[in-house]
Amino acid sequence: MTVLSRYDDQELRLLQLLSSRYPTITAAHTEMINLYAILALPKGTDHYVSDIHGAYEQFDHILRHASGAIRRKINQTFGIEMSQQQKTELAMLIYYPEKKLRQQLAELADPHDWMVAMIALLVRVARTAAQKYTRSKVRKRLPAQLAYILEELVTESQADHQQKEHYYTSIVEHIVALGEGENFITTLAYVIQSLVVDRLYVLGDIFDRGPAAERVMDRLMEYHYVAIQWGNHDISWMGAASGGDALIANVIRLSLRYGNIETLTDGYGISLRRLLNFAETAYAGDPSSLFVPKDDSSLEHYSRVSIARMHKAITIMQFKLEAQIIQRHPEYVMNDRMLLDGIDLATGQCAIDGVAYPLRDTNWPTLGTTDRAALTLEEEEVIADLRYQFQHSARLQKHIRFLYSYGNMFQVQDGNLRFHGCLPVDEQGEFIGVPIGDEVLAGPTLLARYEQVAREAFFSHDPQARQAGQDAMWYLWCGPLSPLFGRARMTTFERYFIADKSTHEEPKGPYYQLRNSEAFCRKVLAAFGGDVEHGHIINGHTPVRLKKGERPLMANGKMLVIDGGMSEPYQPVTGIAGYTLIGNSHELVLAAHEAFVSADEMIRQGEDVTPHTERIETFPQRILIAATDTGQLLRGQLEDLQKLIDAYHNGVLVETYGGRPARF
Repeated sequence: MTVLSRYDDQELRLLQLLSSRYPTITAAHTEMINLYAILALPKGTDHYVSDIHGAYEQFDHILRHASGAIRRKINQTFGIEMSQQQKTELAMLIYYPEKKLRQQLAELADPHDWMVAMIALLVRVARTAAQKYTRSKVRKRLPAQLAYILEELVTESQADHQQKEHYYTSIVEHIVALGEGENFITTLAYVIQSLVVDRLYVLGDIFDRGPAAERVMDRLMEYHYVAIQWGNHDISWMGAASGGDALIANVIRLSLRYGNIETLTDGYGISLRRLLNFAETAYAGDPSSLFVPKDDSSLEHYSRVSIARMHKAITIMQFKLEAQIIQRHPEYVMNDRMLLDGIDLATGQCAIDGVAYPLRDTNWPTLGTTDRAALTLEEEEVIADLRYQFQHSARLQKHIRFLYSYGNMFQVQDGNLRFHGCLPVDEQGEFIGVPIGDEVLAGPTLLARYEQVAREAFFSHDPQARQAGQDAMWYLWCGPLSPLFGRARMTTFERYFIADKSTHEEPKGPYYQLRNSEAFCRKVLAAFGGDVEHGHIINGHTPVRLKKGERPLMANGKMLVIDGGMSEPYQPVTGIAGYTLIGNSHELVLAAHEAFVSADEMIRQGEDVTPHTERIETFPQRILIAATDTGQLLRGQLEDLQKLIDAYHNGVLVETYGGRPARF
């Protein structure tokens, strides 16, 4: 057998591609040395958040202090060298450098010495935060304009500092003397924020409830590393942006219900003018009292009665559009939700599961007598107008593409399984088969297929595939076996129109009982390829009601639920303002957050309201990159490089210098 025959065509092509990047044995060896060094570094810090629901200020604050990780870096850097109040002042400078600088500079006649001292302190914190990274990785986190100076200061060792103390002191002194002190302090603060957290994981539900989901999306798009698991509210917006009519109606209904239409109108430039004109005509004289928004905040140019009428109009359109989806998909087995067919306006009642209930509102001027799911011509025009706007809002489309690029239904990372909601299982914990098109899928393959059809809904050029994907996304929003919903039914209709609260119940699926079982969690981890012994399942979706004694840790710590009510509407129920999770090379820490008032108030009072933290797990040995999924990937690259070197040694490939083969 010849040496060349050892390589098949595909392997040889891949090695030829790799040789263009590493054209010599020395170049390949250099990269291997770098990869071996990275494997010996500690793993970076992972930050897990969930169910942001448009609560930008709370979310932004959590990112700025990294769920208390920055305060821990300050403690690690200075120990007893600084008082607690000095550490608090430094922490607030790192969290909100512009605001803290403004306060401090107003109090100082000559801030030169203070700025020199602060730069020196910030550099020390940055150096501590940078210890886990290669110099190359640190360099990538530095802003280009000040990268050279920052790299000199941040990547120095203690020995370097002692030998070159005058050099470093001169750099800092001249930064301030030349008027760059404020800019440098601000930049250093944001560099520290970037270095303290390596990866940010968002477990879904960025949208709805709160007033500024678009600002949350902008913040995520700026972040150095983010991965997202889609939640049911995200899927609703994604389906709407793809042109799914029922989900467009749903997005608008929720915005009107919670009185936060700013995301629609100001954030994404979606006009409700045609909907308003239709509602004022079709529901003229109707107070629509059941549809007055929950929030008492200002509604800009709309009166509360106009909001209520729009809310009612889009809600009834949504029920019609949902009925059309149910008719298209008998496999959904949701005929019990065809509630429009049970309405009898003559008696003012609606039949639900064979029982007639009085309707709280009997003014339905657009409800047909034969086909209850049919939109009127005017309603069709409203939906067509909204569909066009959703599909042509540049900012919305950019945000949704980001969700598709950096999001998925589930992910297994370093042995942990992350997904937003639940899994369709029976009472014994067996995965239930769910029909999607002509397939019946369960467990991991079900979630993977849902992810595929969600992408088809947005990207496919086939109208039928797009329609099927949009319908599947609606099922993900509210279907009884949806892994993003997890309840037997969504009682939106009953909550609006039926007074009897027994009809409002939305029974949870078996998953929510089984997640307390360690054996069940181990079974799920095994099915998804997680680490059964050391891994965790991390969920959001269901707010943990601390007031009722609920705990985010279940199944002896195998299950972590980190939805603690970041958005204000949830906080009276949960008793906190969100749970987050921090995982580093030493430990796994759960953080419980208080409601954030404002940065100005925090700085004025001089109090760093760090979250209450609870250590969930301490690792017996520090976790190195070699023990992570990244380490496995790097070892694969090392194998490829060794194959490349062998090919050079065997004469199968020729080293090149300056673009020319070495032998010529």
